[in-house]
Amino acid sequence: MDATLFLDTAPAAAGDDLTKTVTTGSWPGLVEVVEGEPVELIETLAQRLADVCLAGELVHRVEVSVHKPAAPIPLPFDDVVVTIERSRA
Repeated sequence: MDATLFLDTAPAAAGDDLTKTVTTGSWPGLVEVVEGEPVELIETLAQRLADVCLAGELVHRVEVSVHKPAAPIPLPFDDVVVTIERSRA
């Protein structure tokens, strides 16, 4: 999976303050989603991952891509990817 988080990083940069940005260690819920309850669709997995990302108060928009290089498709391919974009209402 790939995730692009959109947030204002100016406050963190201005004060060199790690607490005002997002770090990879602050997203343990992503691992739980990926390793958790199996789903039929990678679209469902992408939505669950986006929900976890948007639960962080600093993130206002997210783009999540879920890759399935071993998709059951009877044709040669390298990868199947679903990408979704979600934002706060």
